[in-house]
Amino acid sequence: MSTATLDSATARVEAAIDALLAACDPKKVDNVTFRGARFDHGLAWVHFPEGHGGLGVRPELNRIVEERLRKAGAAPQDPATFFIALAGPTIVTHGSEEVKKRFLRPMFTGEEKWCQLFSEPGAGSDFAGLGTKAVRDGDEWVVNGQKVWNTLAHLADWGMLVTRTDPEAPKHKGMTYFALDMRSPGVEVRPLRQITGEAEFNEVYMTDARVPDAHRIGDVGEGWRVALTTLMNERTAIGGGGGGNAKRRGPIDDAIRIWNDIPADRRSAAHKDTLMKLFCKSEALRLTNMKGAQAAKAGNPGPEGSIAKLMLAEFNKKVTEFSVELMGAEGMVGYDFTFRRPESLSVDGGDGGVRHSFLRVRANSIEGGTSEIMRNILGEQVLGLPGEPRLDKDLPWSKVPRS
Repeated sequence: MSTATLDSATARVEAAIDALLAACDPKKVDNVTFRGARFDHGLAWVHFPEGHGGLGVRPELNRIVEERLRKAGAAPQDPATFFIALAGPTIVTHGSEEVKKRFLRPMFTGEEKWCQLFSEPGAGSDFAGLGTKAVRDGDEWVVNGQKVWNTLAHLADWGMLVTRTDPEAPKHKGMTYFALDMRSPGVEVRPLRQITGEAEFNEVYMTDARVPDAHRIGDVGEGWRVALTTLMNERTAIGGGGGGNAKRRGPIDDAIRIWNDIPADRRSAAHKDTLMKLFCKSEALRLTNMKGAQAAKAGNPGPEGSIAKLMLAEFNKKVTEFSVELMGAEGMVGYDFTFRRPESLSVDGGDGGVRHSFLRVRANSIEGGTSEIMRNILGEQVLGLPGEPRLDKDLPWSKVPRS
């Protein structure tokens, strides 16, 4: 993009922000009203098409929107609406005009919350092996199956659901993607208690649940391709969350605070050396994420998003382990394991602080794709290395051996 074009796009975004703030003061209206006005002015996702919450400009200009609106007093995004970063790009890329009009605005305002219904007990890393069945019945689909590890499904109004619609097609070809009404008959959400004491994750059972064909996202049989859009945005969203910002750099800040608080006689040279190495890694990760965001082109991210996701998962485990080590015996007490159902994502530690983070980051190397899968993606799709043998790739799903 030329400088002149970029300047023109920037001026357009600035003008839209001026118009939004003139029409709707975030300090005088509730957050839902303000976010609705923001959507209508094309400032929800500026790289989305006009009429669907965007202006059709480069995605890095979203940073200008966020900075100016925060200064004007707008509230940050509710962590419970994290999944708009996944569902929004998926719907705008693959959804029909009716689907876009129905879902994008209430998704962005937070009036309708979303969750992700991908993994199954027998289909986690091998996502294309999923078996949740959807059978067409006129203008509806009848869905039966089970999903698992569904974050915040107990709060969600809608779920990003991938099903098996043609068991005789190869497993990557017989899948179809839907928006599932989580309040509809036949949908049951059950809690999964974690090591933290929370039930942030869930199991979701569907028994003769009906989904209108009008809520299908993408073509029948194209669920794998649609799901890849969700997965790439998920990995970018998770990985991009690790760099923090100038005020909060993530778990490395906790490690530095603990180091400063402990008595001088407990600050060994070895610990100091480890802290400095972790700080350097944290900064490298933060700057890599910034560079990747600035270099991103309009559209959905590619496999490179797996780099940040993988590095974040491994780094978070190392830095929280180090923080608990610095705390000594204090790291083993003072945490409440009482069962509870979170009202938002709990990745930042909440009231449990470092003790909570130490337990919660175990999930980082699983959620959004395991670290092993991330390494496969990077090796094959980024480095161009030979792929692992996949003997079942061209078999009909019904003929694929399953345990």
